[in-house]
Amino acid sequence: MHLDNSTELQYSKEKKDLLMLSVNQFRANLKQYVDLAIDNHEPLQVSRKNGEAFVVMSLEDYEREQETLYILGNLSLMEQIQSSLTTYNKGTGHTPNSDELGF
Repeated sequence: MHLDNSTELQYSKEKKDLLMLSVNQFRANLKQYVDLAIDNHEPLQVSRKNGEAFVVMSLEDYEREQETLYILGNLSLMEQIQSSLTTYNKGTGHTPNSDELGF
């Protein structure tokens, strides 16, 4: 990616996939950074001088994160997933026949 002010990209040490930028860097290369967030599914952390920060990510990635949080927070769904994983690991899960598969 070509950046107008030849800024070296800096990634967060705690979150290896989170690109860290100043507001000025983000503003100077807005289109390129938005394209990076959307096209490469790469979230960006943008920080202000006072230390406040915000995250820029694609809507698709945000919706995926929200769905994951919903599932993780739903005890009934998590129990179903755990039960399915247990039967899968034991090899005792349901094996559909050709009628069930639509063949």
